Amino acid sequence: MNRVKLAVLSLVLGSGVSLAGECVRPEVPSLPDGGSASMEDMLAGQKAVKTFQTANLEYMSCLERDMKKAEEATLKGSKDEMEAAQSNYQAAVERYNAAVSQEEEVAGQFNTEIREYKAANPG
Repeated sequence: MNRVKLAVLSLVLGSGVSLAGECVRPEVPSLPDGGSASMEDMLAGQKAVKTFQTANLEYMSCLERDMKKAEEATLKGSKDEMEAAQSNYQAAVERYNAAVSQEEEVAGQFNTEIREYKAANPG
């Protein structure tokens, strides 16, 4: 009986990992140094930030789907399956929150670089 529970738990946890594997976190873009960058560098940086934000929204949407699936799984199945689903849900929430924080950090850093660019290139 314990072997069956262990096998089911492994299957549930394994499926959660594969679900999470479908959500690919985007790479953080390299930002130009506003103090020494050209206008072209700043525009390329802006494009990289926008591309990152679009990819991050897709990533967060994927995580939302994973959270919904995990939440639904907590309502059915054995106790072990429900606990595994709760664990998967919590992991997806943590990845989602990290994605939000990362996007805020990238936007904040790019805004800092814009201010440095404007200070170095008045007029």
